[in-house]
Amino acid sequence: MEKIKSLEGRTVAIVGLGASWFDYNLAKSHDQHFDEVWAINSVASVIFHDRVFMMDPPSRFLDSDDAGSQTNSIKKFLINHDKPIYTCTEDERCTKNLQQYPIKEIVRDLNCHYLNNTVAYAIAFALWNKVGRLKLFGIDFSYKENLHFAEAGRGCVEFWLCKCSEAGMQIEVAASSALLDTSVPLEEKLYGYHRLKDPLVPVMLENKTLSVDKQSSVNKKYMQKTTGTLIGRHDEHLKVGEPKKW
Repeated sequence: MEKIKSLEGRTVAIVGLGASWFDYNLAKSHDQHFDEVWAINSVASVIFHDRVFMMDPPSRFLDSDDAGSQTNSIKKFLINHDKPIYTCTEDERCTKNLQQYPIKEIVRDLNCHYLNNTVAYAIAFALWNKVGRLKLFGIDFSYKENLHFAEAGRGCVEFWLCKCSEAGMQIEVAASSALLDTSVPLEEKLYGYHRLKDPLVPVMLENKTLSVDKQSSVNKKYMQKTTGTLIGRHDEHLKVGEPKKW
């Protein structure tokens, strides 16, 4: 497979099945721009997308119920789908858009074979094609509400995100996702320093470089606080009149 030149420098959203995939819907409703949207597995049956990454063999869905509740939704678009579906093998029963993932090229060109889940394959594909910005939704793996549950693969995904970042790609993770500790409160991000009375926290400077500063200083320097006016029934003199035109 040849690299896709049109992806170079572009903005791509990868949407998985984790809880933070709802942030994708919020982002779309607030007009965030994505040049392409890549769906992971059965997410393709729900949202508009440009490519699907489904690294299990099609037979897993066509011949068994091993994928549980994802089985039927994936089975439907495997048979009749008009977008590229990247997977590990061909199957004559599937749509002509089923494409074998370029595993040989990616392992060779990126000099790495650490690929233990479908999301990691999608990120490696983005790196190989020199995507400029990657936005991740529903890529969570672990949840602070349930310390006894975590999906395998977070380490591999974060490893590939590190490679992307080092290559100059901009990485953005859904605010509610645990990936890269995105959902961890600012004052708890730097281990050890989080135990200080005035913890050190990471900050983004105006020149787009990262630094650290005391939380008390950050509150004063970087966080603009505004106080609203609460108008009650006895504050008639503060109430704004009805507009003449809606």
